[in-house]
Amino acid sequence: MSAQVIDGKALAEKIREELKGRVAKLQQEKGVTPGLAVIIVGENPASVVYVRNKEKGCQDVGFNSRVIRLPESTTQAELLEQIELLNNDKDMHGILVQLPLPAHMDDLAVIEAISPTKDVDGFSLLSTGSLMVGSEGFVPCTPKGCIALIESTGTSIQGKDAVVIGRSNIVGKPAAMLLLQKSATVTVTHSKTANLKEVCARADIIVAAIGKSEFVTADMVKPGAVVIDVGINRGDDGKIRGDVKYDEVAEVAGFITPVPGGVGPMTITMLLENTVEAAERYGC
Repeated sequence: MSAQVIDGKALAEKIREELKGRVAKLQQEKGVTPGLAVIIVGENPASVVYVRNKEKGCQDVGFNSRVIRLPESTTQAELLEQIELLNNDKDMHGILVQLPLPAHMDDLAVIEAISPTKDVDGFSLLSTGSLMVGSEGFVPCTPKGCIALIESTGTSIQGKDAVVIGRSNIVGKPAAMLLLQKSATVTVTHSKTANLKEVCARADIIVAAIGKSEFVTADMVKPGAVVIDVGINRGDDGKIRGDVKYDEVAEVAGFITPVPGGVGPMTITMLLENTVEAAERYGC
């Protein structure tokens, strides 16, 4: 068999079209245009690209974007001061600080400085706690996109055996919580999991977020499974590969996301959706 490719770009475009309608409704009915502020400290090449894509995404759906570029020499106190200004800016409904930050800064302290009503990345302790108990909050964008990709296949998550490979605070743990909320039976695995191959091979759904190039091979995948590849790994040849050995796994899986073109486009789209939600909840 050959897996059906889950087109993240096409799904992202569909969701962005829906977001345009929500933005227009906010503007017409309440005079509110959603706004997203992104702060980048330093010149990390990958971060520069991500920020550029986020800025373009804002333009695509019709809301305001503000990018604040700070030198790597910026102190943490100066960064916190900038965040506080944005917390009090009524035109900005979402605030995102691009990670990673320079080594002299405390990531958690910076994230916690963002107002909970503007934490559209969903990284704060309050957002994390809200996800844990299932209360209203902002869901981290990549895991949220993974769920949308799974559901786009027509697969019902309820009752399925789901395996998450990776336990990061940004992807692995929140992805597991979202799958659990959808009534899957969830196993969180990682590089030290015993019998990892056997654990994965019984899963109906695999979310691979371990950060190791082509780690998931065909013998780890149940025939017909849904495989979501979160990994972005650049090889010595300069090519980007996921955490899944795509060509061979695609011969076993029922559905699979490509890299690039799978999870990546959904991450930014979920950020845009979270920003629109922030404007709908708190912008009036």
